[in-house]
Amino acid sequence: MRVLWTTSTLALVASTALSTAAMAQGEVNIYSSRHYDNDQVIYDEFTERTGITVNRIEGDADELIARLNAEGQNSPADIFLTVDAGRIWRADEAGLLQPIDSEVLENRIPEHLRHPDGHWFGMSQRARIIFYDKEEVENPPQTYEALADPQYEGQICIRSSSNVYNQSLMASIIAANGEEAAKDWAEGVVANMAREPQGGDTDQLRGVVSGECDIAVANTYYFLRGLDGGVDGLSGSTDMFGWVFPNQSGRGAHVNVAAMGVTANAPNKENAVQFLEFMTSDFAQSYFANQNNEYAAVPGVGLAENPASLGLFRMDDVNLSVFGENTPRAQEIFNEVGWE
Repeated sequence: MRVLWTTSTLALVASTALSTAAMAQGEVNIYSSRHYDNDQVIYDEFTERTGITVNRIEGDADELIARLNAEGQNSPADIFLTVDAGRIWRADEAGLLQPIDSEVLENRIPEHLRHPDGHWFGMSQRARIIFYDKEEVENPPQTYEALADPQYEGQICIRSSSNVYNQSLMASIIAANGEEAAKDWAEGVVANMAREPQGGDTDQLRGVVSGECDIAVANTYYFLRGLDGGVDGLSGSTDMFGWVFPNQSGRGAHVNVAAMGVTANAPNKENAVQFLEFMTSDFAQSYFANQNNEYAAVPGVGLAENPASLGLFRMDDVNLSVFGENTPRAQEIFNEVGWE
């Protein structure tokens, strides 16, 4: 029997039920902060191929990390799935993940998209790029660093410093340019903001549509959701946008990942490793990435129509573990420059 629970069921009764299920053979239990119902197609296919039932609990990443900590050795969780390298790093730093030795994972997942010692593995990629109003911006910034150029004063919409996507972006800038340059950059971006940070990535794009700003920083899939239709304040206006994949003459565009790791106390470790290996198959990679307009982690897996329409680009190949390592300093810099 397949089990699917949401955050409203993160109670003792659910934990007890899942703990009982974890004792049986042929199951794998996933704590997931990725909330896409279509992922069930992947879980069903895994069960069809292996006979292993997938049980899933969904919740906020920090909530699930706290839950894993509280459960300790009695946790029924086999896999932790989250949607940012900084978040998976926090789980690993808390001792909640274990190293996995798998030739399949090492051969299929590029080195920069996985933990150096196999504690976690990126399964899909998302690029954080620059969008702009084609009518208002003749010379859009071509690099992340250029967002701090005074010529863009009063033009930029970008999320708050507490947003993990921006924390990872800042962490990558620290890795590329050093702390002093990163602080100068943050000061310049704050000076160029059209408004105080507010809302999510879609709200930054809506700010361009409304004319409140001319330039927005967002993950590609938020724009592509608007392209699909049904996004208030964005769909129907996507033709006004141009976009830049930054730093194409240098390190490449910043990417982040949805990542998975096997939990430190996994009761079904072999099944968990088998599931992670299945996630690198062409079928799983294509479905996992394309349903959310992302990019597969495994090279050679075809793009969906929407991501392909943005064009090919060079990705930054810094190992994503540095995002977590640099995040504490990134937040300190944000605070120092008044990036709310």
